[in-house]
Amino acid sequence: MAKPVVIVVGADKGGVGKTTVSRTLLDYFSANNVQTRAFDTESPRGTLKRFHPDITEIVDMTTTADQMKIFDTLNSGPSVTVIDVRAGLLSPALASLRDIGFLDAARSGQITFAVFHILGPSIASLDEIAETSSFMTGAKYYLVKNFINDTQFFQWDQSTYNSYFHRIKDATDLTIPKLNEMAYEQVEVASVPFLKFVANKLMTDDAANYSFVLRGYVRHWLANVWSEFDRIKLTDLVGAKSTTRGGEK
Repeated sequence: MAKPVVIVVGADKGGVGKTTVSRTLLDYFSANNVQTRAFDTESPRGTLKRFHPDITEIVDMTTTADQMKIFDTLNSGPSVTVIDVRAGLLSPALASLRDIGFLDAARSGQITFAVFHILGPSIASLDEIAETSSFMTGAKYYLVKNFINDTQFFQWDQSTYNSYFHRIKDATDLTIPKLNEMAYEQVEVASVPFLKFVANKLMTDDAANYSFVLRGYVRHWLANVWSEFDRIKLTDLVGAKSTTRGGEK
């Protein structure tokens, strides 16, 4: 049986496009034929589940029962688990993983563990790195600058960023580029995965009537995002071979 892979996507503040990154990961794994399940911790409403309802379950990661639902089933379902952590709960969630012995299991090689830490534009967001990095022994740690919301990292100069980044052994940074605002809004309205929007399909796989122009913007953007995932060898992390190019299957 393949070693379980757990990917946590989170931030210690809201509005940084965390769930958008989770959605691109699920599309990327789908296009690479990697069986994946997801947990949306925006309980009780859920955001990720709206776009990927068939593979996503809403949970409250602060409760023991839902922690069991996630981690007691790692060996009985798809090999890859993506957890979209509610804004502000990244550090508490990692502390919970420490307390249940999950981080020890990752450290000993029983589980492959990765964290996508979505950074905001302020120095305070960089301070989150120091707090989060204390949990990262045995994990793959990705620092994500997400420009999807036209974020300007105005408080960062390169030397300041480097002073934080270089504190963390083996951290990898990646960039999510900006998506045309109208294209992003139309995907939100359609409530479908980016892949289905590009393919002009409804959630049911029936034909849709999305704008050719906006689909083109999403296709180009998704290809750029996936090239970043290819660069960090994400498929190697989950034990698969990359087959995606151009934001489409």
